[in-house]
Amino acid sequence: MTAFAPVAWGATYLVTHRYLPPDHPIWGAAIRALPAGLLLLLVRRRLPRGSWWWRSAVLGALNMGAFFALVYVAAQTLPTSVASTIMATSPVVMMAFAWAALSERPRAIRVVGALVGLGGVGLMLFDGGGAVKITGVLASVAAMTMSSFGYVLAKKWSADVDVFSLTAWQLIAGGLVLLPAAFAVEGAPPALDGPAVLGFGYVTVVATAVAFAAWFTGLRHLGAGTVGLVGLLNPVTGVLLGTAIAGERLAPHQIAGIVLVLGGILAGQARSNRARAVVGRHATVEA
Repeated sequence: MTAFAPVAWGATYLVTHRYLPPDHPIWGAAIRALPAGLLLLLVRRRLPRGSWWWRSAVLGALNMGAFFALVYVAAQTLPTSVASTIMATSPVVMMAFAWAALSERPRAIRVVGALVGLGGVGLMLFDGGGAVKITGVLASVAAMTMSSFGYVLAKKWSADVDVFSLTAWQLIAGGLVLLPAAFAVEGAPPALDGPAVLGFGYVTVVATAVAFAAWFTGLRHLGAGTVGLVGLLNPVTGVLLGTAIAGERLAPHQIAGIVLVLGGILAGQARSNRARAVVGRHATVEA
């Protein structure tokens, strides 16, 4: 279930590039976040209570509002390869935050898996071409750091909240943060043609509402470091879709990069599976 999220996010590269308006990044982020949150709120029909009003605002700003806007800035100012490689460092950052906030001490095999996967992403995407602007690098690093911290906070705070409500509150809060910024910076909402409406339909429903619900479900049942490793499927999906749909060809070093990414993910899962098996055997003996 967790893997669905990065796969859906990987497909948004192609959808955004082909069908969505390129000159309205903040509006694009707002249109992505707010309707998705309202859709999930209709499914669960539960409003925040007590501390969850301010917690939703904090998580919405970190994981949705500022994150979506910063990702658009990075996409506009950096080559996709550079932006994706920076974002692929998130497993290591999530492990560090989880260690500090949740006492999830990172296992050596997970760290190795993350580094192998990061190397695979770099090999798969980075071709040494394209200008690198410092504003784009800073935006990408900020987006990766903020979302990594926000995901760990969501895991720490959300034990008593169902996943649909948790996701809906964050998306609505993030969308409300983006709306005034969109009006102030970009003016009126962009006019949308038929393909753009369908593109936003995919990005809003599949790549945001469903994908983030799957992602936060994974955070509830898995360690933050493990979820971060699964997130490496994001750039792999983007590259494979570019090959299958856009007619791009995979070079040998890209194929090697994909193998490294998948190997890093599997290596990071291996210890967790063995640990669960040991716990299961102990529980059986005690019973």
